[in-house]
Amino acid sequence: MKINKNRKFVLVIGVLVSLIFITFLVSLNMGSLSIEPGDVIKTLIGQGSKSHEIAIFKLRLPRIVIAILVGTALATAGTILQGVTKNDLADSGILGINSGAALFVVVYIYLMNGNVYDGMSNLTIFTMPVVALCGAIFGAFLIYALAWKNGINSSRLLLIGIGINTAFTSILTIFQLRFTTQEFNRVMAWTSGSIWGASWKYVLAVLPFILIFMTLTIYKSRYLDTLNLGDEVATGLGIEVEKERRKLIIYAVILAGVATSVAGSIGFLGLVAPHIGRKLVGPKHKKLIPTASLIGILILLVSDTISRNLIAPMEIPVGIVVAIIGVPYFIYLMLAE
Repeated sequence: MKINKNRKFVLVIGVLVSLIFITFLVSLNMGSLSIEPGDVIKTLIGQGSKSHEIAIFKLRLPRIVIAILVGTALATAGTILQGVTKNDLADSGILGINSGAALFVVVYIYLMNGNVYDGMSNLTIFTMPVVALCGAIFGAFLIYALAWKNGINSSRLLLIGIGINTAFTSILTIFQLRFTTQEFNRVMAWTSGSIWGASWKYVLAVLPFILIFMTLTIYKSRYLDTLNLGDEVATGLGIEVEKERRKLIIYAVILAGVATSVAGSIGFLGLVAPHIGRKLVGPKHKKLIPTASLIGILILLVSDTISRNLIAPMEIPVGIVVAIIGVPYFIYLMLAE
């Protein structure tokens, strides 16, 4: 049985990686400048035309890499939060962590230079993840503090998180009124979830955070398995429950915060990906975390490809496309509760 499960895990990973690779090539090919698959390959090995090189290396490839990093981070954050709270509806977007990060980033950009992406200095770009972390941690602290009552109740945590999320979103909307009309529209698109302004600088800004905390999360995956058995059992096994729970929540907050700093507030991805992963490979987090990450990458890459091309040359915020996929699943989970 164990061998069969391991084979199934390898098969699932193989299928997901194949689908991601196909989507990667399609995403490089499609856009306002359509590039034939053969020309994509030629450009990737350094034999393409100048216009193709600009389209792929300066515009599309950094955007795809950002989508991969953000999909990984949000799916992993959702997996952690669902494991820690033992609540299938837990997600950084629903709980207000993403909106807290987005609020701090928009205020920071406004105070620094009043622009979103255009003309942003290197200092602003490379400090944005730190600012987003502050916002995400602030949101998580508020939720944790307000939900604490002789311990953490998952239902109370979820309801307070939804309330904090609404409050942050309202404050963000009020603050946006200080922008010009053009900047207001741009910020609205970004906070709805958008990676249209991505460049290699943004990749470098968030890559270290995501690599470090993904590694730590996979290392701590056994604690997530134990916490799912209940606090009493985990304590009996010698685990400091609250200490490990806080560590894991911090990892989730950091991953969600840095993802939000470059892609705005993308909801439902962290909700849907772990559920699909759980159905495919089971509840063991050592297998679930990489599976959910790949599912998150696939969903975000597909959504971004759709958002760029559906009404081209205009773009739909990728967060809206993800929500169109995620909302029906969210309703299904609510009905199944």
